[in-house]
Amino acid sequence: MRVLVVEDEKRLAAGLRKGLEAEGFAVDIANDGTDGLWMATENPYDVIVLDIMLPGMNGFKVCEALRDADNWTPILMLTAKDGELDEAEALDTGADDYLTKPFSYVVLVAHIRALLRRGAKARPAVLSAGDLRMDPAARKAWRGDAEVELTSRELALLEFLLRRRGEVVSKREILDHVWDYDFEGDPNIIEVYVRHLRNKLDRPFDRASIETIRGSGYRMAANGG
Repeated sequence: MRVLVVEDEKRLAAGLRKGLEAEGFAVDIANDGTDGLWMATENPYDVIVLDIMLPGMNGFKVCEALRDADNWTPILMLTAKDGELDEAEALDTGADDYLTKPFSYVVLVAHIRALLRRGAKARPAVLSAGDLRMDPAARKAWRGDAEVELTSRELALLEFLLRRRGEVVSKREILDHVWDYDFEGDPNIIEVYVRHLRNKLDRPFDRASIETIRGSGYRMAANGG
């Protein structure tokens, strides 16, 4: 398995290379963000270990650029001690996992192996179907270039439908994921919120993104209507 380590602390990078090679990995090193982005773009890697504080281009920018280019190589971001905001931004930018410095080498290898098991599946930070887009972290939605104001519950319903776009989802599934398992209200509340989404995201733009599948539930059109 081939790993790219993007780390400007040369001593740490050399130590990571030595340790990972001892574990049977093939390891390449980049000491700044610009070189790291170029290497990740030009070569097939199984995992990228990416520091945040890098010269040339920081780790957030590198991660964002790779995801924007549909490069879904699993990324393990190295964050600062007690850097909760760094950890949140790393995941929101598209990283798959993070590890706080200083870290145990044994734990680093375990995280890398977990990412290898997961594979390079698409996990976009921004969900989309055609020209309908939603950023779950920013809690914003757009139809084309127009931002659409949605309530928290409307955003939650939209996120669930986008994550399952092209699939038929039942009312029970929607209640379990968008409300909760203990919801005892009227299940017709789903129809109310679907209507809200249609009124805000579809009708003003002459679209029909949310399909009613009689007797089964709803489906978000894969092309966004």
